[in-house]
Amino acid sequence: MTALELAVPTRDVAAAALGLVLDAPAPPALAAVVLHGRHGGRLELGVLGASHVATASVGGRSTTEQVSCDAVGSGGDPLPARAERPGYRFTATVEQLTSAELDRRAAGLRGWAAGHPDRLCAAFPGHDAALTAVTGAATATGWTWTTWHLYPGGPVGDLVTTHSDWSPA
Repeated sequence: MTALELAVPTRDVAAAALGLVLDAPAPPALAAVVLHGRHGGRLELGVLGASHVATASVGGRSTTEQVSCDAVGSGGDPLPARAERPGYRFTATVEQLTSAELDRRAAGLRGWAAGHPDRLCAAFPGHDAALTAVTGAATATGWTWTTWHLYPGGPVGDLVTTHSDWSPA
């Protein structure tokens, strides 16, 4: 895929408001990349309003992960640094970066996504660094995916990076 310029405002505007909910119905994505694995599975990575939803399946089993400001209201928890359950591992880091560093990271993610069918970088209006980037890959028995969420705002902004691994238990 490539970098997309979305003509919609962000819904999630602060890293501190993010949450994680698993196996809730997937909300409609503004943009998505769909990957197919050699094991017959499928991974759909969708960009929400500066957040993401991932729906992974293999062999008739599936899981859904949503990181968004709506996740807590959908039965999830505030964004944890780590979450685990059988067959699933999740990590999240939140970095506070200067506006210049956030701009540099945003430009790097735009270039990183260009021309790669397994990558999506979606930018939101209002600031060049307001974007969400996602990528994933099949593993021998499931999926792995990584996301980046950039929240600019004044002299310091936030970069939220998540990484997930899932193999059906």
